[in-house]
Amino acid sequence: MLVLTGPLPTYSVLQSFAAGGRGAATVLRGAAQLETRTAQAAANEMYIELFIVRGDKGVGRRFAARRRKREVNSPIVSQANQAYDPPMKAPVMSAILTAACAASGAGAAPFQKTLISVQQNLRIDACEISGSDVTPSSPDWSVKKFTLHGGKQEGVDVVIVNNGKLTFTVVPTRGMNVLSVTSGDVRLGWDSPVKEVVNPRHINLQSRGGLGWLEGFNEWLARCGLESNGHPGTDKFINNVGEEATMELTLHGKIANIPASEVEVIVDPKPPYRIRLRGQVDERMFYGPKLELKTEISTEPGSNSFRVSDVVTNRGGQEQEYELLYHTNYGRPLLEEGSTFLAAVSRVTPFNAHAASEISQYSKYAGPTPGYVEEVYCLRPIADKDGRTVIALRNKAKDRAVSLTFSVKDLPYVTLWKNTNVEAEGYVTGLEPGVNFPSNRRIERKYGRVPKLFPGETHSATIDFAILASAEETQRLADEIAAIQGDIKPVIDQEPEKRD
Repeated sequence: MLVLTGPLPTYSVLQSFAAGGRGAATVLRGAAQLETRTAQAAANEMYIELFIVRGDKGVGRRFAARRRKREVNSPIVSQANQAYDPPMKAPVMSAILTAACAASGAGAAPFQKTLISVQQNLRIDACEISGSDVTPSSPDWSVKKFTLHGGKQEGVDVVIVNNGKLTFTVVPTRGMNVLSVTSGDVRLGWDSPVKEVVNPRHINLQSRGGLGWLEGFNEWLARCGLESNGHPGTDKFINNVGEEATMELTLHGKIANIPASEVEVIVDPKPPYRIRLRGQVDERMFYGPKLELKTEISTEPGSNSFRVSDVVTNRGGQEQEYELLYHTNYGRPLLEEGSTFLAAVSRVTPFNAHAASEISQYSKYAGPTPGYVEEVYCLRPIADKDGRTVIALRNKAKDRAVSLTFSVKDLPYVTLWKNTNVEAEGYVTGLEPGVNFPSNRRIERKYGRVPKLFPGETHSATIDFAILASAEETQRLADEIAAIQGDIKPVIDQEPEKRD
């Protein structure tokens, strides 16, 4: 019997290798299943059956492996006590799960590993998937899943994807937000006063007049939505008896503080072996919204870029409003005195009178400034001939930058948030594509910026991110944005929109 001391995959392993003698192929097929012979067995044991087929003899052998859930030391085979057919023991052991967490899929089928699943009642505490096991011809990547402990981050799930050149950290417990991204000496993220990855159970969205969202705000990418986002305040809705009522909306909605229901890793079986981390986050209630977010955060081995692709679906039986804004946040090294925001825009509108007073410098950044009050600008991006646009943040030396490329049809608005306060208060800027600006929903509705989904209807949005690390690359980026702007002269509003 093969005794496993770590979490087993609920779906199994398919691995091919060459057997000795007459060049016969040996194929190992594993099928994972939970045997519910008794309630206690279902709670404490998981069984895997491994089937060995010898191509030269056409005979099958069955092996069993057992792992008690209490034995969670490492996700690898720890020992082999016995095999039913001793002559076949060696090829069996050479094939079984030398990779941590799971082995790779062979042939045309993509590698798939479920990390979290409500449907399967599954949560893997820790594991590692290695490129050397999944894609031997492209070995220099990995995916690691672990759980944080201590303080307000107790129990938070984290997944780190490293493509060999670029690393991003995703937090399924916090709505599949992305904590940070690094490539070489460039980091996408910021130094928030919030130092822990806060478990949503510690967030009270209603605190401080609806600003409780900020108690966990330290990610590079935080989605805002889905029922609503933007500033807190009163809005109207239809209650459970069909009457118009009022509700107090909180800052930026709920989706960033809802744990993912499903999380899985998919790796394409053919070059360039795209690595895909997929998640599902549900914002549902009885007599309320039934919105589903499915996200895929993906990259290719050795690339300096990655992609965030989301689909929002109305799973309810009636039309539903929704809002979605991608709050991507940047501190050092990209943000510094002399950094520049780059974008092709048709209109720039200050969010309030304070922002209006500085609108002539809306695309320029100061160094850390004591007592700085945030400035927000609402931008209408211009699309190229393919309907896409590019926005960017570039450092002072013009040799480092990040770019965001997306469809203007899918994300027609961009919010620029500037908060160049002292480091201890949060020196940060936000580049925020969305389907709306971050005013309270009642104001966005007034201006026609609160879209609706019919039952079963979806809204898709994809943003391609790239980290640029040379003067030549950043110059090409600036030229690309200038080409989109062309001869269009942007309208610079001197006053904000009227709120009420």
